[in-house]
Amino acid sequence: MFTPIERIIDGQVAEGQNVKLRGWIYRSRQQGKLNFVVVRDATGVLQCAVKKGVVSDDHFEGATKALIESAVIVQGTVKKDPRAPGGWELSATSFDVLHFSEIFPISKDQSTEFLLDVRHLWLRSRELTAVMRVKANVLASIRDFCAKEGYWETTPPILSTSAAEGGSTLFELDYFGQKAYLSQSAQLHLEALIFSLEKVYAITPSFRAEKSRTTKHLTEYWHFEGEAAHCSHEGIMDFEERLLEYVCRRVASENAKELAQLGRDPAELAAVTAPFDKLPYAEAIARLQAKGVNIKHGDDFGTDEERLLTEDVTQPVFITHFPAVMKPFYMKENPDGTVNNHDLLAPKGFGELIGGSERETDLKTIEAKLVNAGEKLENYSWYLDLRKYGSVQHSGFGLGVERLVKWVCGLEHIRDTTPFPRVINRAYP
Repeated sequence: MFTPIERIIDGQVAEGQNVKLRGWIYRSRQQGKLNFVVVRDATGVLQCAVKKGVVSDDHFEGATKALIESAVIVQGTVKKDPRAPGGWELSATSFDVLHFSEIFPISKDQSTEFLLDVRHLWLRSRELTAVMRVKANVLASIRDFCAKEGYWETTPPILSTSAAEGGSTLFELDYFGQKAYLSQSAQLHLEALIFSLEKVYAITPSFRAEKSRTTKHLTEYWHFEGEAAHCSHEGIMDFEERLLEYVCRRVASENAKELAQLGRDPAELAAVTAPFDKLPYAEAIARLQAKGVNIKHGDDFGTDEERLLTEDVTQPVFITHFPAVMKPFYMKENPDGTVNNHDLLAPKGFGELIGGSERETDLKTIEAKLVNAGEKLENYSWYLDLRKYGSVQHSGFGLGVERLVKWVCGLEHIRDTTPFPRVINRAYP
């Protein structure tokens, strides 16, 4: 039985208890007949004192020769030591090297591009390990909340013959002689599922061929999307804000150590409280103009505008009711030319987390908008069927998982929210 390092650091193992752990060498130094070897596993790091004469000669020699990232099994006695990382140390009675590593290519002060080239190795860093642990809990929290709310997880396709968000950002491919695309969104297929399950969601990869070099864009990302029958625009916003409150508070409670390691104050997440402010698009434009921004009605918000709208708030905020001409065909239009939609912006300039809307239910309206957009109706015939047979009011949303993790962890760049980031200049490794 192996003991996770986290249990020792958290004081769950009594001082003087004999334990066995396994992991990889994080760093080491030799001091005469004593080797201090810091070992890491998935849960933390622990200093092991390997003393000549206490362990066998073979084990002491192995501890002396083993380089960073060598795989080891260590057995010994737990003791408190304020000089050691985390305040605990293992006095080794055996130190078995399972694999002697070659010289590890990563050292201090490496360039970002180099670290991306060796991402398969850089994933072992404590920072990325912390992020991946947080991300796993974010996903678990999303699934738990959806289950409590009566949403069914579904598995929509990744390959599609139609666009959900416009053709300019589609990855096109040859599907046995037929033109197909990598999915931008599961929304249209999720809409089909509400007529049987009523409330559904999916967590799937989405792909956007956007030539954007920003700190918040990926060409491949994980997309959490939900759709609900008999749900108004206000109803879906209520679901989203309660979801975000639940995720933030759970992560603040269960990942406090990882957040602290990343420099993020868990108390800020624990303070996220629904409901959030709702700011109509027209009012947002007026606020920006009052701040001296050169923007007019009908313009979209970029990074700078989102920052100005949220720099003084501590809670997320909804921007609602954008002009219909700015938005896709499936959003419910109002008589005043706006649509029942929203973007949910994170505070302090982190940007958009969620986009959602009430969906258009009128067949003729959807057909006209598709034609005006230059789309062929036959490509959407299956989707149009949904408005012929039992159409009901419904609403939905899409949340970029990596954007949420970026905000939750307080990261500067979205690439550090995913193991192998895909951006416009990188598809390796």
